[in-house]
Amino acid sequence: MKMLMRTGTLKAIWRGTILAVQPRIRLTRSFDQRWHSYLGYVLTVEGQLGETTDTFTIALSEAAYAKHQLRVGDEVSGKSEPVLDERTETARFYRTSGLEVLGRADGDNPTPPPHMGVCPPLPKYRARSHRRLDARTYASKCSSCLWGCKMPVEMIIDHWNPSKKRYRTETWCYGPRSCELYRAGRKRVVPGRRGMSYTEEDWVDEEDIRGREDEE
Repeated sequence: MKMLMRTGTLKAIWRGTILAVQPRIRLTRSFDQRWHSYLGYVLTVEGQLGETTDTFTIALSEAAYAKHQLRVGDEVSGKSEPVLDERTETARFYRTSGLEVLGRADGDNPTPPPHMGVCPPLPKYRARSHRRLDARTYASKCSSCLWGCKMPVEMIIDHWNPSKKRYRTETWCYGPRSCELYRAGRKRVVPGRRGMSYTEEDWVDEEDIRGREDEE
């Protein structure tokens, strides 16, 4: 892979066509408690990564995305660093610089679902909240939808010893309640101290999206 040295840090040079844009959100769990970090957006790009042809994921800051308003079909280029800790990111690359839009998508995106326009600002995702999304449904039907999200999850196993952690990924849907593609999948189970576990029941999702109508 062709790399570029900038201020002592290696960066990958890439360019390609956007296949998906989704929010970059990190989830932290501690037994029955959870909180989110809203970090920006993740692009799935098909094109040149260094000297190879590949499909790869690039993390963007909220400000960078707001400036360029990217969507599926746009052609872009930039320079990004490989992530240092893959347990805390779903993108392969982050700390992107030199982002350029080389071309815009032709015409309108297909009729949703999936939704593939310009992503809303992160506060809108926070306000809408989410419900769990089956991982296989996400992979086959929702990975290009702007309302889908694959989150890295950090689980604090013992709140008396916060250094004891486990990691995984979870898939979530911020989309309309009426979406015909949606499938919840299995309930999420969170490990705790001394072999205990917490199961996140269906009512948690219902409470999270209680204020939305079917088409919202």
